[in-house]
This record gives sequence, C-alpha cells and structure tokens, in this order.
Amino acid sequence: MVKIAIDAMGGDFGPAPIVKGTIAALKKKKFQAILVGKESEILPLLPKRYRAKISILDTDDVISMGDAATDAVKRKESTIYKAIDLVKNGEADGVVSAGHSGATMTLATLRLGRLKGVTRPALAAVMPTKTKKRSILLDAGANVDSKAEHIAQFAIMGGCYAEDMWNIDTPSIGLLANGEEKSKGNDVTKEAFSILKDYKGFKGNVEGGDIFNASTDVITCDGFVGNVVLKASEGVASTVSGLIKEYIRKSPVAITGALLMRKVFKLLKKQMDYEEVGGAPLLGIKGCAIVSHGKSGPKAIKNAIFQAISYTETGVNEHIVSRIAELKEKIAKEKEEDN
Repeated sequence: MVKIAIDAMGGDFGPAPIVKGTIAALKKKKFQAILVGKESEILPLLPKRYRAKISILDTDDVISMGDAATDAVKRKESTIYKAIDLVKNGEADGVVSAGHSGATMTLATLRLGRLKGVTRPALAAVMPTKTKKRSILLDAGANVDSKAEHIAQFAIMGGCYAEDMWNIDTPSIGLLANGEEKSKGNDVTKEAFSILKDYKGFKGNVEGGDIFNASTDVITCDGFVGNVVLKASEGVASTVSGLIKEYIRKSPVAITGALLMRKVFKLLKKQMDYEEVGGAPLLGIKGCAIVSHGKSGPKAIKNAIFQAISYTETGVNEHIVSRIAELKEKIAKEKEEDN
C-alpha cells in the first residue's frame, strides 16, 4: 500500500484543513497516511474511526513563511524535514506540503537527491487552458538562473509527467520565448531550441498566450520566467473574477445575465481553481514531493494526496531517468561531432 507523508502544520490555516483533506482522501482511496506535526493539535481533529488509519509523527517545530529556505536544512525536528526524511528512509513513498515551498524544494533536493542524470529539479505547475485540457509549465520557480541544458531537461521531465500521468502518447512540447520563430529568444533559449529541435513532440517556440490555448501539453522555461508567469496568471484570474463580481453588483441587467451564466461561471472557476489540481510536483528528485499552495483547503490537500499516489504508482521517475540518459547521449555525440 502506498504511504504518503503529509506536513500537517505547514499551511496558512493550521492543521484543520490538512487533516480534513487527508480524511477526504482516505474516503476515496486506500493508502497509508502519516501526518507530521503537533500530535496535541492533530489528534482532537481526528474522528475516532480514523485514528487507526492515520499515523502521527509528533514534532512541534514548523518552518514559517518568514523563515529562509536554507534554515530548514538545520532544523531537523521541523515538520517538513521529518516528512521528507520518511521518504528518504523508505517509510513513505511521497510527501505533500502546503508549507514553505522553498524549504520543501530545498530539503527534497538535498535530502532525497536528484534522479540519475538530472542536473536540476523543476517545479511543474498545471495551467488551465481554453479547452478542457491542461498544460504543464516548468520550471515554475525551483531555479532562477537556468542554462540551456537545464531547460531542455525540464521539457523532457514535463513530457514524461504528461505521458504517464495524463496518458498522452506523445506530449507536445513548446519552448517559451518572445516569438514563434526559431530566431527569437535570448542566447539560452536559442541553445535550448538547438538541443530540443529533434526531440519527439517538440513543436518549437511558443509565446505567453500559448500557455492557455492548449497548443502544447508542456511549456518549458527558466524558473524565474516561469514563476513570474505563474504569479501573473494568478493575479489576472483574481482581477477578472473581482471585476465580474463588481459589475454584477452595480448593474441590474448584469445580475439577470449572471443568473443565466451561473453554470458557465461555475465551470470557469473549476477550470482555474488551483484546489482542483492540489499542488505542483517537484520533478527530478528521488521519490515524490508535491508542493501545495499555502492557502490550500481540504479539497486541495485531498487532490495533492491523490496526485502523490498516482505519481508513485505510474513510475514517472524511471521514465525520466531513461529519457534524460538519451538526451545526455545526444548532447555528448553532438559535441564530439563538433570537435
């Protein structure tokens, strides 16, 4: 049975939504849940019938959002450190945390280590599109200064994720640039284009708007760029939602229209709601780490747990190791030919 370690104290709202989300997940799937955090706060939140199904690893140190990510390396009694060590020691298959994302990524990389051949792990954000499909954007913030080979590896890891988790035979891959022509982009993206040009599924450069039109399944970019895209997208979604509510409040005509459009708004909200996805996987590490939003409610935690279970069961990591090895062999061969 799959074992998932859950940082019970890391979210913005304490352990309550995390415990509720864990229970909701247990109602739908069979797995072993290990809640890591303050037992005195967690236990009263557990209905008696679930106490035998959920293990608690008691620890009272919590990495707060104001702490530096590097501090987490020294704080061995913290919830996220202990949760990740459960994976490292083989006592859990994956970890879910809605806590300090930087601490989670730092510890997952250092404590679990990188997969063979992976130069840098990447945070993969699932993005909504104008169709029912979703696209995956990476790196979404694990790295802020990537080389061309890193960006090429991100593409391959994202492709493996889409292939195994979404059952897409040959995921289409786009390289984020400031134009579709292969001549566009900076020196790093141009070199990444050269590395990926013959890779199966690679469609070439894509622009920012293509992230949301389902033209490709995977969009690869530097982590600094990806994080800006992600935060800007969240801001736009929040602003549009707020404007719609404001116009409806001010206009009787708009209220009538809103009643007719209620189903459309509901579907739109579901498409754009991060709670539907649950979290972003950190690709390229040994094991599985799902980084959830700090404001995650029970639904987001439930879906993050489901994602961790699926990730573990589908064997994405083995696929990544194989494809990265092929890429490195290709790069080495081209360098040899150039010399």
